[in-house]
Amino acid sequence: MTDTIITCALTGAGDTVRKSPYVPVSPEQIARSAVEAANAGAAVVHIHVRDLDTGQGSREVALYRETVRRIRDSGVDVVVNLTAGMGGDLVIDQEDPLKPVDGTDLVNGLERLPHVEELLPDICTMDCGSLNFGEGSQLYVSTPDMLRAGARRIQELGVKPELEIFDTGQLWFATKLIEEGLIDPPPLFQLCMGIPYGAPADTGLLHAMVGMLPDHAQWASFAIGRDQMRWVAQSAVLGGHVRVGLEDNLYLAKGVKAGNGQLVERAARIVHDVGGTVATPDRARALLGLKEVGDA
Repeated sequence: MTDTIITCALTGAGDTVRKSPYVPVSPEQIARSAVEAANAGAAVVHIHVRDLDTGQGSREVALYRETVRRIRDSGVDVVVNLTAGMGGDLVIDQEDPLKPVDGTDLVNGLERLPHVEELLPDICTMDCGSLNFGEGSQLYVSTPDMLRAGARRIQELGVKPELEIFDTGQLWFATKLIEEGLIDPPPLFQLCMGIPYGAPADTGLLHAMVGMLPDHAQWASFAIGRDQMRWVAQSAVLGGHVRVGLEDNLYLAKGVKAGNGQLVERAARIVHDVGGTVATPDRARALLGLKEVGDA
């Protein structure tokens, strides 16, 4: 087995703040949680930010700026992965489908990147297609034109895109981006399982999706909720990397709410138990083709 990179998705943008006291909201809390995850074995931290008053997900550049500054000033070595998926939410009015309603936050592909342009993280995410996002009338919108424009700009910035794959058609399209030269090698895929209504958390489907990946790709996968830890084992055994964190799951065990550090510790133990080695941040940089700390 190769070294396994553990990513910790620290907070996400979902309505989870009221469900657990451990979900970080402020830049100080998110940065503290990043340090906690890194000390527990996470080589990468995946970062959303939240509105300080409502706790809801935000695209405010100042919040990203403060969060990243605090992480970098902490002295703890960790690879920074910023979401670039915010700005894709469309909620449809059933009576007038052309009239967006509360909850809509929809901008073009380039308008989802100002924090990436300013802060130049090691990695940023690209959600590689549109999706019926759960029940009701919410869509996540990410069209081929949006994705090509975003991929081109991310490439110009020298940031590694993490190709977020929520279903097999998105994987198909991501391989086209690679063929078109818009993704520098090695490509990095994140196979996102169990999010209604994308790819279900089915082990047979995970095997099939891994089989669809291009040669020399780096990949990880995760599943949400109670499937999170068994997906760590599935991914590691198949030779992939893993993701845990409060964005995807709030519990360490039934009825036991977790912090990010505890989830990373559990993931690291699973990786070791199946015969793997947990990658350091520098090893993660080497595997993903990122710059080493101190490189120009």
